[in-house]
Amino acid sequence: MTETSDYTPPKVWQWDSESGGTWAKINRPVAGETHEKTLPVGVHPLQLYSLGTPNGVKVTILLEELLALGKTGAEYDAWLIDIGAGDQFGSGFVQINPNSKIPALLDHSVTPAIRVFESAAILFYLAEKFEAFLPITAAQRAECLSWVFWQMGSAPYLGGGFGHFYSYAPTKIEYCINRFTMEVKRQLDVLDRNLSTRRYLCGDEYTLADIAVYPWYGALVTQDLYGAAEFLDVASYQHVVRWALDLEARPAVQRGRRVNKTWGPEEGQLRERHDAGDFDKTPGA
Repeated sequence: MTETSDYTPPKVWQWDSESGGTWAKINRPVAGETHEKTLPVGVHPLQLYSLGTPNGVKVTILLEELLALGKTGAEYDAWLIDIGAGDQFGSGFVQINPNSKIPALLDHSVTPAIRVFESAAILFYLAEKFEAFLPITAAQRAECLSWVFWQMGSAPYLGGGFGHFYSYAPTKIEYCINRFTMEVKRQLDVLDRNLSTRRYLCGDEYTLADIAVYPWYGALVTQDLYGAAEFLDVASYQHVVRWALDLEARPAVQRGRRVNKTWGPEEGQLRERHDAGDFDKTPGA
């Protein structure tokens, strides 16, 4: 490997709003709202403000799985938060999530309404509320928790690390791509070894762990996330591919993947979801 940069960090870093690649215009070194914007509220108990990225898909898959189990209290409105337009910095959204990241949830089934932000927190909140997809025995619950937190700790290396430098960075930096490629392949190997002896991440039972991990790593091996399938040789992780395809055969997973998605094939898009009948409407509506 050759070193091509002669960059020397300054004594005090200064923000350059023009740097940062594809998402430069929405990244900034301060928190808080940038404009006034009231969030809409629908008729269902659960109000989700999100986008069909992996972290958003985690929640919509779980909600669709809960509804498939007959948990009618899990009916929800899913409102689109366009992060490219800066919706996450609107005053209403920041009140729900001071971190200005999707997804965010308001539970109006209680008074006052409860806010929940961070995708894993939303998953646990809903799983406990509806007593589903979260094992109750100590050993099984610990295993499930371990894989969910594995995903939360690992995915930033996949998305913010590999995905950014491979797909979005304005300059292809060999060191950065090599560093994060190595880590992502190690993560895939972790999953592949585990799934070589198990149908699902925690064993024979489909749990919150699968719902949390699939939108990141399932999409990586079956949907060419970041356009890197060949580069990462994802087909070699045969057990991860088998597991991902198994989950993708689930109708609730298929529905959850569509919600708040505004890109890709039209049949895979559903800008907002306010009723189960929305899935039968014109694609992209």
